[in-house]
Amino acid sequence: MDSSVINTDLTAASTPLRIPRPSTPYQGDIARYWDGEARPVNLRLGDVDGLYHHHYGIGEVDHAALGDAEDGAGEKKLIAELHRLESAQAEYLLGHLGDIGRDDTLLDAGCGRGGSMVMAHQRFGCKVEGVTLSAKQADFANGRARELRIQDHVRARVCNMLATPFETGSAAASWNNESSMYVDLHDLFAEHSRVLAVGGRYVTITGCWNPRYGQPSKWVSQINAHFECNIHSRREYLRAMADNRLVPQAVVDLTPDTLPYWELRATSSLVTGIEDAFINSYKDGSFQYLLIAADRV
Repeated sequence: MDSSVINTDLTAASTPLRIPRPSTPYQGDIARYWDGEARPVNLRLGDVDGLYHHHYGIGEVDHAALGDAEDGAGEKKLIAELHRLESAQAEYLLGHLGDIGRDDTLLDAGCGRGGSMVMAHQRFGCKVEGVTLSAKQADFANGRARELRIQDHVRARVCNMLATPFETGSAAASWNNESSMYVDLHDLFAEHSRVLAVGGRYVTITGCWNPRYGQPSKWVSQINAHFECNIHSRREYLRAMADNRLVPQAVVDLTPDTLPYWELRATSSLVTGIEDAFINSYKDGSFQYLLIAADRV
């Protein structure tokens, strides 16, 4: 991490975050992008129960929960259903982390506003460390941890997920939830391999372009442009894991499971204009939504 910093480390509610300078211009662009992000689709869904996510949902839509389309509370119910599906996605990821004890430490690489970290602590009772390039996201996540009185167990830091401050072998498990498309995969998995204890579990849920399609489709290019990211292929994930002592134990195609979320979101007031690109690319097979769980050997 760059030793030239602004402010000091987070030690109390009144102490500002330690903010390293971005190591590349691209990192600076991503930090500015997420510092300025305030999409209703992320904030209003999080307002449902205080879990603020930055990923999508899986599972069948509960149409009974949506009620009558003419109901004046219909939009509120739709937002609650979208949030239920995105929390189900996080639970599915956490369910692949393996046997986690209360004395273990977990790493959320690209933690966003911290929803998955809170869920992980509530599920396992352990310590959860998160990293993000966005100072505003980290400040938000730490604020929520204080509100929930779990700040001694859940913490977000501003730093590069490719060069974290954590000791070698210190994490029992780690994950990326829709954040790996912002970095080089070999560099990312080298860092996860370093931080994980031998036998530790790494999990990612991510969108990736399908090599069987031939090349990234126009829909994938639209998604890249919308989020200022670089979506990788399924083949790249598996190759980079193999090169960094991460052996896949499960590869699950969640594409059919995420389509209901997108089709429901496309009918809401929270549309951002990218919904059709996701729906069309999932349907034509050029884009996949995968969970990959791998063990550090």
